[in-house]
Amino acid sequence: MELIDPLVAAWKRGEWTRVVDLGSGTGSNVRYLATRLPSPQRWTLVDHDPAHLQTVGNLKVNVPSCELAVVPGDIGSEGLRAVERADLVTASALLDLVSATWLDRLVAVCVEAGCAALFALNYNGEVTWSADNGPGAEVEDPDDRMVWNALSIHQVGDKGLGPSLGPDAAAAALRAFERVGYQCYLSQSSWRLGVDDAALVHRLVEGWAEAAKEILPQESDRISAWADRRSEVVSERRFMLTVGHDDLLALPRDSA
Repeated sequence: MELIDPLVAAWKRGEWTRVVDLGSGTGSNVRYLATRLPSPQRWTLVDHDPAHLQTVGNLKVNVPSCELAVVPGDIGSEGLRAVERADLVTASALLDLVSATWLDRLVAVCVEAGCAALFALNYNGEVTWSADNGPGAEVEDPDDRMVWNALSIHQVGDKGLGPSLGPDAAAAALRAFERVGYQCYLSQSSWRLGVDDAALVHRLVEGWAEAAKEILPQESDRISAWADRRSEVVSERRFMLTVGHDDLLALPRDSA
């Protein structure tokens, strides 16, 4: 994540301590950031999944003066209330699932609290297959376009907070924070997956196929055949896959 340096500089200038992690999951965000931010740190981890909360509740972070508190709840209610008392709000792989309305509410809360924002791994719509081992390796599939078009529609569907921002999420958030005077930094954080990531790529292909079928149920057999072909390429270790993501850091002007 190339945004750590300006974040740490702002953290030190503002003598920040309080972080809210929205949709904290099993704690990947806190494990990554806690070791890179100065101490002391007081984290509030918000998630609606009891299993996730149990996992992060038992999380041990090897950082001095780092306190973790878990909050069960929804990012649209308990999450935004927690941000009111934060110096930094962060989330991973979240923005593309939320709505423009939720984003506007978050930005307003951040402005009121003087809170910075760091959003990592926001899907930007780029999916590219390329050859890994020279001639004969498949690059494009005749049904790629059909599947990607269906995924684009699925991405902007309602995930519980209204129509999702989807691939435009990072750009939309950048515009929203810049409108209120924040200093924003955007950094590419694409996944570049190869043979060592085959298990993950198999899961991605399965998930994409299921999402595409929700949009095009009449093409279910064709989508299954696409997934079989893509999975065969992965199993034969003849691929590189790029899945585009962007990271966004938004700092209040007086801290940037």
